[in-house]
Order: sequence, then structure tokens, then C-alpha cells
Amino acid sequence: MKITKEEVMYVADLARLDLDQASIDKFAEQIATILEYMDLLNQVDTEGIQPTSHAISLTNAFREDEQREHLDRNLVLANAPEKEDGNFIVPKVVG
Repeated sequence: MKITKEEVMYVADLARLDLDQASIDKFAEQIATILEYMDLLNQVDTEGIQPTSHAISLTNAFREDEQREHLDRNLVLANAPEKEDGNFIVPKVVG
């Protein structure tokens, strides 16, 4: 499948990209190469192959969610650079 320079310019315009002629030529060539490879992949016989979402199997690495005793406030605040009335003092981030 061939992509035209006009199609590249149209997509660049949608993305608000200002491309020079050399970039348009380069992208048209690169996208054409990608589309040719996709055509090749579409010819592969995948009959009987189960779809996958990942190349390797993934497992959940999280621990079980279990209720535990909360940390002591004084222990938590022990290393705080600034504290007041049992709370952390942090820089204001909203102007």
C-alpha cells in the first residue's frame, strides 16, 4: 500500500505539524514501508492461534490486601523535616 504526500500533509495538518518538503518525503517513504510490512503480516496464517495481549505471560506481583494496624503517628512524624500539631508541613503547591 502506498501513501501519498498529500495524505502525509493531511495527517500532519490534523496533528498541527509544520513539515518541510524533505520531512514529508521521508515520512511518506517510512509509512509506506510500515504499511508494506503490515500487508506481509496480514498474509500469515493465524488459524487456530489464540489471541494474546502480551508476548509473555504476566502474573500479578501484588500482595494480598489485608487489614493491619496503622502506624503510630509520632513514629511516622519522627523523621519529618517540618511538623505541626501532629501533621506534616509541606510547601504550598497551588498558586
